[in-house]
Amino acid sequence: MRDLNYQLKQLCQQCREGAYGTQNKRERMLTQIANQLHELGYRGMSSISLKPKHIEALVKHWFAKELVIGTIKNRMAAIRWWARKVNKQNVVARSNEHYGIPDRRFVTNESKAKTVTPSELDKVRDEHVRMSLELQQAFGLRREEAIKFQPSFADRGDHLVLKASWTKGGKERVVPVRTEGQRSVLDRARRLAGFGSLIPSHRNYVHQLRVYEGNTLRAGLSRMHGLRHAYAQNRYEELTGWRAPTAGGPDSKSLSPEQREIDREARLTISRELGHERESVTTAYLGR
Repeated sequence: MRDLNYQLKQLCQQCREGAYGTQNKRERMLTQIANQLHELGYRGMSSISLKPKHIEALVKHWFAKELVIGTIKNRMAAIRWWARKVNKQNVVARSNEHYGIPDRRFVTNESKAKTVTPSELDKVRDEHVRMSLELQQAFGLRREEAIKFQPSFADRGDHLVLKASWTKGGKERVVPVRTEGQRSVLDRARRLAGFGSLIPSHRNYVHQLRVYEGNTLRAGLSRMHGLRHAYAQNRYEELTGWRAPTAGGPDSKSLSPEQREIDREARLTISRELGHERESVTTAYLGR
């Protein structure tokens, strides 16, 4: 293993910040960045030899590869994290605009919602993965939350309590149980997990995450974050009485003052249920 790859891997293992999924993505991105620097001719680098020229070369390379802006911004965030950890944050410009990276468009009325049909679930071989996918769809849970889900703790009858250790940002939250369909999913999750979680006793989270990724890939399922988008859109229609802009409903400009207040309250509710703090975040799920 090259020095830079090894040192960045060690840095990630020593500085565990954020949820496991965040840590895992950061390490994979930094490994990819180290490989790209080597391919671009920067050999013999260490973690403390990061310079502005390296970042400029990477950004130019990414634009040449026609990567989407969101991907480039995520990689820049990983580089800034690396720079901070080796006390070289000044080598990275504070603004992405310095590198010609435009603002990412979060306001879009194109739906990213996805659903998983019973026939698609049947293609998922692992029963714990199937159950996690059903929980993601029924309650808008993140993947990590649905894998770590412990029904005997979370199920409080008319609502779920998600432990801080399961959630992004480490904040406990409550999600309502509103429908018979949700109750059916929870009852089956209880029967499967007993007093444990949806990680079988002979596996840990890392192992089960790999099982999840492998099973969904083989079943032809991708971008399961779209299940959260579908949950948000369904919940919005339930709370307001009309569809979200991304689902073909009216945009905010066409709403009456009374409807705008209903819209605002619905977005705040959905934001809390999805584990966010700000109403503005719901634009990514619902449009505007």
